[in-house]
Amino acid sequence: MSKRYSLQKFIEDFKSDGEIIEISEFVNPELEITEFADRMSKIPGGGKALLFTNTGTKFPVLINHYGSDYRILKALGIKSFYEPALRIDNLFKKFMNVEGGIFQKLSILGELKKLSEWFPKKSSGRGICQEVIINNPDLNALPILKCWPYDGGKFITLPLVITRDPENGMPNIGMYRMQVFDRNTTGMHWHLHKGGAAHFEKYKKSGKLMPVSVVLGGDPVLTYCATAPMPENLDEFILAGFLRNNPVKLVKCITNDLYVPDNADFVIEGYIDPTEEFRIEGPFGDHTGFYSLADKYPVFHVTCITHRNDAIYPATVVGVPPMEDYYLGKATEKIFLKPIQLSIVPELVDMRLPAYGVAHNLVLLKAETRYRGQSLKIMNSLLGAGQMMFTKVMCCFDPDVDIQNDTEILTYFANLKDIKQRVFITAGPADVLEHASYSFSYGGKILLDFTGMGIEIDSQFESLFLKTNDKLYSYGKLAMIKGKNNSLSLKDSYLLHKSELQEFSIIIVCDNLDFDFNDPFLLFWYILNNFDPAYDCLIFDEKLLIDCRRKNFNRDGFSREWPNVVCMSDSIIEKIDKLWCQYTALEFISSPSNKVKFLVPNEGAVLNND
Repeated sequence: MSKRYSLQKFIEDFKSDGEIIEISEFVNPELEITEFADRMSKIPGGGKALLFTNTGTKFPVLINHYGSDYRILKALGIKSFYEPALRIDNLFKKFMNVEGGIFQKLSILGELKKLSEWFPKKSSGRGICQEVIINNPDLNALPILKCWPYDGGKFITLPLVITRDPENGMPNIGMYRMQVFDRNTTGMHWHLHKGGAAHFEKYKKSGKLMPVSVVLGGDPVLTYCATAPMPENLDEFILAGFLRNNPVKLVKCITNDLYVPDNADFVIEGYIDPTEEFRIEGPFGDHTGFYSLADKYPVFHVTCITHRNDAIYPATVVGVPPMEDYYLGKATEKIFLKPIQLSIVPELVDMRLPAYGVAHNLVLLKAETRYRGQSLKIMNSLLGAGQMMFTKVMCCFDPDVDIQNDTEILTYFANLKDIKQRVFITAGPADVLEHASYSFSYGGKILLDFTGMGIEIDSQFESLFLKTNDKLYSYGKLAMIKGKNNSLSLKDSYLLHKSELQEFSIIIVCDNLDFDFNDPFLLFWYILNNFDPAYDCLIFDEKLLIDCRRKNFNRDGFSREWPNVVCMSDSIIEKIDKLWCQYTALEFISSPSNKVKFLVPNEGAVLNND
């Protein structure tokens, strides 16, 4: 593989491997590209990458290029997700187990030199990313997507936002969506816990302008690194150098003093004025599958745009899973397992973040445990580890449990007993996008200890759920019931005394059960999104009740706005229905939005909270 990998080389490889579909007919970046990408990403295995060459601008759009195991491995330049872990493990063993005489100890110097080769290298000249320099920038020249009908506008969705700590000079690369306000300003949607936000707070104290540069494209490994949960004060450029086993070449920007990757496709240079009033940004159809609601964020001012002569605009779309972002998260799950084992939880055997858990809603673990309470110790340790602090539901299993198998996991839930000894409810930081928490960015967490249960697993997933009536489905000791929004709160324990529910240990209340129970992916996704364990879970007399209904103030005291499920408009669905086979040369695929429209009770990004 070339040491200077680029988006152009990425696409060439995909064409050779049959991993990309090129569409030369005009497709509108407003909503239409989203509908193509949504259908493609829902194909089992992630479908193909899509290259739209006629976008109404002079730049093509590449999307879904990370959306499969094969393509994300190709992007990272590895053959297996376990390859980086093996390299980390080998390095760790060499440093920790050096024995013998002076020559054996000196052999480590070679490894130290290798470490230095991962650090980025600054160049004094111009980069490929600066072949074209636009000093009077206009963001409208780029094919920026409007992703969903009730988005607040057009959003840059795959930006590598580069900032620098004003105190120690350490750079940070983050990925924060950017809503286009006009030709040269955007929002900067960084959350409280992000590196860019931490840098911003330091500039705020000084009152000085904060230089910011936004990179699009270039070596695809850098886009992954911008999403990775790197420890504070550890440069994402170093992670890219480690994965490529070759340093990132950097060049200085034209209008600020930040450094950016030499072979990026686009660089959008600018600044944020920390004294300027924040501006309303959003709504945005987010990776949770719900709209994240409008809020105030800093304003990014564009001073210059540079790009390659052959620049390609990279984009992604998020929404109801599974989508392209799942594969970026899967890479993190595998690559960071070994560092977690080495530094935090040596007992950990494996970890899984299922697509229906949208990263922070569900984490499945399996671990070696030798004493009572060890599984709880493991789960609490991980809740204190970086972005794992946002986890809502965490489960720990024995090493012989196949946590990649949904049937097996659900069967454990359906046979849960000794609930007071196995279920623990706590609270802590919540993701800013967590809409079900009763307080912004703070909510409940539920930990479940499944170790030592040793149950038999049903082999047929289709036979799991028994339908008693339209309001009750069950499997084992797990019941899902439909409850109206005006019914009694769980806190009144009304459900505990219903005769038809006495045999169940876990009772989940939903406001809709019109799901396909033969393929309950969407059901799991919906349940996990819609409850705050601190308020919506009740443990009573060896029963666990979970309220996953939409919340409102009158019944629940829920004072926040409740968002709607992300769905495409009927007119766009009908249009792409007619174009899909012609443009992709694939068999017809129905819009994924058709499967979730029954969850959208009214138009708009926000539901009525009454």
